[in-house]
Amino acid sequence: MAPQPQLSADALLDKLRGQFERLCLDVAAAVNRAPAGQVIDHSEEEVRDLLGVFRQATYQTAVQLRLDAAEAAFPPSGAPPDRQPAAEQGA
Repeated sequence: MAPQPQLSADALLDKLRGQFERLCLDVAAAVNRAPAGQVIDHSEEEVRDLLGVFRQATYQTAVQLRLDAAEAAFPPSGAPPDRQPAAEQGA
Protein backbone atom coordinates (compact mmCIF):
# COMPACT_ATOMS: atom_id res chain seq x y z
CA MET A 1 0.00 0.00 0.00
CA ALA A 2 1.38 3.41 -0.96
CA PRO A 3 2.00 5.91 1.83
CA GLN A 4 -0.73 8.48 2.31
CA PRO A 5 0.07 12.15 1.66
CA GLN A 6 0.89 13.94 4.89
CA LEU A 7 -0.01 17.40 6.06
CA SER A 8 2.82 19.75 6.91
CA ALA A 9 3.16 20.88 10.53
CA ASP A 10 4.55 24.17 9.21
CA ALA A 11 1.45 24.68 7.06
CA LEU A 12 -0.76 23.94 10.06
CA LEU A 13 1.20 26.42 12.15
CA ASP A 14 0.88 29.08 9.44
CA LYS A 15 -2.89 28.54 9.22
CA LEU A 16 -3.42 28.64 13.00
CA ARG A 17 -0.92 31.28 14.11
CA GLY A 18 -3.44 34.14 14.15
CA GLN A 19 -6.08 32.05 15.91
CA PHE A 20 -3.55 30.89 18.51
CA GLU A 21 -2.45 34.46 19.21
CA ARG A 22 -6.10 35.47 19.65
CA LEU A 23 -6.63 32.47 21.96
CA CYS A 24 -3.71 33.54 24.15
CA LEU A 25 -5.04 37.09 24.37
CA ASP A 26 -8.53 35.85 25.26
CA VAL A 27 -7.24 33.40 27.89
CA ALA A 28 -5.12 36.10 29.50
CA ALA A 29 -8.09 38.47 29.53
CA ALA A 30 -10.37 35.86 31.12
CA VAL A 31 -7.84 35.06 33.86
CA ASN A 32 -7.09 38.74 34.48
CA ARG A 33 -10.80 39.61 34.83
CA ALA A 34 -11.22 37.11 37.65
CA PRO A 35 -11.07 38.57 41.15
CA ALA A 36 -8.10 37.68 43.34
CA GLY A 37 -8.71 34.50 45.27
CA GLN A 38 -11.38 33.35 42.79
CA VAL A 39 -9.36 33.01 39.59
CA ILE A 40 -10.26 29.40 38.90
CA ASP A 41 -13.91 29.79 39.82
CA HIS A 42 -14.34 32.87 37.62
CA SER A 43 -12.23 31.97 34.57
CA GLU A 44 -11.96 28.20 34.20
CA GLU A 45 -15.20 27.69 32.24
CA GLU A 46 -14.51 30.54 29.81
CA VAL A 47 -10.96 29.30 29.20
CA ARG A 48 -12.25 25.74 28.69
CA ASP A 49 -14.72 27.01 26.09
CA LEU A 50 -12.05 29.05 24.31
CA LEU A 51 -9.77 26.02 24.16
CA GLY A 52 -12.63 23.86 22.89
CA VAL A 53 -13.25 26.20 19.97
CA PHE A 54 -9.53 26.28 19.19
CA ARG A 55 -9.28 22.47 19.47
CA GLN A 56 -12.09 22.05 16.95
CA ALA A 57 -10.59 24.62 14.56
CA THR A 58 -7.18 22.95 14.85
CA TYR A 59 -8.54 19.50 14.04
CA GLN A 60 -10.68 20.74 11.14
CA THR A 61 -7.74 22.64 9.68
CA ALA A 62 -5.42 19.64 10.03
CA VAL A 63 -7.90 17.32 8.31
CA GLN A 64 -8.45 19.85 5.51
CA LEU A 65 -4.70 20.24 4.98
CA ARG A 66 -4.33 16.46 4.74
CA LEU A 67 -7.18 16.29 2.23
CA ASP A 68 -5.55 19.10 0.25
CA ALA A 69 -2.24 17.20 0.26
CA ALA A 70 -3.97 14.05 -0.97
CA GLU A 71 -5.75 15.99 -3.70
CA ALA A 72 -2.50 17.60 -4.83
CA ALA A 73 -0.82 14.17 -5.00
CA PHE A 74 -3.37 12.99 -7.57
CA PRO A 75 -3.72 15.61 -10.33
CA PRO A 76 -6.90 15.50 -12.40
CA SER A 77 -6.78 13.05 -15.26
CA GLY A 78 -7.33 14.01 -18.85
CA ALA A 79 -10.01 12.64 -21.13
CA PRO A 80 -9.88 8.89 -21.65
CA PRO A 81 -7.67 8.02 -24.66
CA ASP A 82 -10.52 6.29 -26.55
CA ARG A 83 -12.75 9.40 -26.59
CA GLN A 84 -12.81 11.62 -29.64
CA PRO A 85 -12.80 15.40 -29.11
CA ALA A 86 -16.21 17.03 -29.45
CA ALA A 87 -16.88 18.33 -32.96
CA GLU A 88 -16.87 22.08 -33.36
CA GLN A 89 -20.26 23.60 -33.95
CA GLY A 90 -20.71 25.68 -37.06
CA ALA A 91 -22.30 29.10 -37.29
